[in-house]
Amino acid sequence: MIEKMICKKKDSLIEVMKVINENAVGIAFVVDEQNKLCGTVTDGDIRRALLKDIGLQERVENIILKEFTYGYISDSYESLQKRIDHKIKIIPLINEQMEVINYFEYKQNVYFPVAIPNLNGNEFKYLTDAFMSTWISSSGEYITRFENEFSSYSDCDYGVACSNGTVAIHLALIALGIGVGDEVIVPDLTFAATINTVLHANATPVIVDVEESSWCINPQEIEKAITPKTKAIMPVHIYGQSCNMDAIMKIAKKYNLKVIEDCAEAHGAMYDGKKVGSFGDIGCFSFFGNKVITTGEGGMCVTNNPELDERMRVLRDHGMSKTKRYWHDVIGYNYRITNLQAAIGLAQLERIEEIHKNRRKYEENYREILDKDKFTFQNDLEKHRRITWLVSVLLDESIDRKKYIAQLKEKGIDARPFFYPLSDMEIYKKYCKNETVVAHRLSKVGLNLPTYESLKSIKEIKKIFMNIS
Repeated sequence: MIEKMICKKKDSLIEVMKVINENAVGIAFVVDEQNKLCGTVTDGDIRRALLKDIGLQERVENIILKEFTYGYISDSYESLQKRIDHKIKIIPLINEQMEVINYFEYKQNVYFPVAIPNLNGNEFKYLTDAFMSTWISSSGEYITRFENEFSSYSDCDYGVACSNGTVAIHLALIALGIGVGDEVIVPDLTFAATINTVLHANATPVIVDVEESSWCINPQEIEKAITPKTKAIMPVHIYGQSCNMDAIMKIAKKYNLKVIEDCAEAHGAMYDGKKVGSFGDIGCFSFFGNKVITTGEGGMCVTNNPELDERMRVLRDHGMSKTKRYWHDVIGYNYRITNLQAAIGLAQLERIEEIHKNRRKYEENYREILDKDKFTFQNDLEKHRRITWLVSVLLDESIDRKKYIAQLKEKGIDARPFFYPLSDMEIYKKYCKNETVVAHRLSKVGLNLPTYESLKSIKEIKKIFMNIS
């Protein structure tokens, strides 16, 4: 692209106009015989020259300004951004020899966050219907429909919708009677909500390492960590990958342990032909804005146990008796979802397979763009059906992740590093008794890339990555 933006100072205005027309960005960088930058000219500059009766055969060196804006290739994004204003949108970038190497363009309206929800199905229709019904709070037909259809999609008999994914896990813990004196085994590589809910339940988390192949909790490390106080295992289906549920459920059965699946990032992922969330006692999902399907904020507990379903419903609604209104048998919580949120969720669920298909297309594009020797994608393992939540890669050690993220940010791409190991944080480190080598290695080199259901932006993202990689 940069070659199409350069002209010689002795070029005529008509020749420069051809350069500007070809690059389609409205500017040309003018260089001398030694290829050193000596000015810039825009289509507006040429237009104003013509209005002054300057002919098209005039040399461009005669209309360029003596003072112009440029930057060095080594300048920071912040310093370059300060040179941009309502008149100047693109500036040339030079090396120490004044040669044009690249250009800087700040597009305020071009930004690629890690995830954007797509609401192009029946979301507005159902939301409007829920609104017009006046059932906009925590009762309404969309809640029931969403619970029934999502639990069925997840291979479960029951679904209890709640206000977010974090409270879904806490609700599961409380419903299973896990509390003071109980230990719950969790992976070191996960979002903090996993361990926080255990602490909110007044139980004790036990942090263990993850597998090299799946990045999920390692069953062998689970078994090593079991003590007489262990009450439950909390496998996290990380970044769309399913855990080894055969091994985990065998351990749970052997030691009579409860299993709470954290499925926040893995809607529809499978293990051995069965959906995540349906293996353990309770599966917990998040419907935050960056998840596969969203309700804005929201969550769901799924189960095949009718007693747990009933218990969670009571706990979710202040602990109020289902047969005697305003009578409370247990201390409960207000963890309810609204009918409006459920309406959006139902519409999202109708398109979930299409969403999976399009997110996987995003991943396929990244696989084409990125150097296979420097970027390692998630494994597709036997028995596991991984879904693409965010495109997650491991960087080669030759790549400085911090600098690479900064490069992407300069181009408007918001890439995110993997989660920090829980055991590295002061508030959690006491809950980890053994080294977690794999979790630390993955965390150090892992990167999540923007991944959407909509495919409209993939060409622009592809162009940016090809210029960086």
